[in-house]
Amino acid sequence: MSKALVIVFVKNIKLGKVKTRLAKTIGNQGAYEVYSELVKVTEEATKTLKADKHIYFSETIVNNKWENDVKFVQEGINLGERMKNAFKNGFKNGYEQIVLIGSDLPNITANHINQGLNALKQNEVVFGPAEDGGYYLIGLSKMHNSVFDNKPWSESHLLEETLKELKENSITFTTLDVLNDIDTFEDLVASKFYQSNVELQEKIKQLHD
Repeated sequence: MSKALVIVFVKNIKLGKVKTRLAKTIGNQGAYEVYSELVKVTEEATKTLKADKHIYFSETIVNNKWENDVKFVQEGINLGERMKNAFKNGFKNGYEQIVLIGSDLPNITANHINQGLNALKQNEVVFGPAEDGGYYLIGLSKMHNSVFDNKPWSESHLLEETLKELKENSITFTTLDVLNDIDTFEDLVASKFYQSNVELQEKIKQLHD
């Protein structure tokens, strides 16, 4: 067993349940198409990792996805609780460096994930900051419940507040490169992910013709 674990949080790809902010502009079908493509990017980024992988689905396990990986269903009433439970499970199973990512990042690569795992050899916590003030990656080498408790999820000061608390408690941390996720139509059209995916552009265009 590897001492390193990568946890991937993935939403079950259902119409009207994914990328809801984006759906306000391009509709549920368009958001469904975009999220499906983003999950493929995540699968590609995690395919060759030397670390073990645990895939956590939002609602139900999908057997024909992530075929060789261990799968679970997320548990908890909010994002913080769901992430906390996934980390607890990882540490309980003997892992020493654990990184968690979402599945809607157009620019995520294996390199980002490996940097996160390596950072945990010297730090107790690592974050991959997102441009919107949250984070696309979180990693722990030791369980810290406080990182997940009473946090302003989906707010622009999430990471800032979390780092401030870590400093106050003298918990060692570091941060990686800033990446942008795709929440709005502006995010989508500005991304290289979209600009280079002609097939996806055609699908979105057809939906709006």
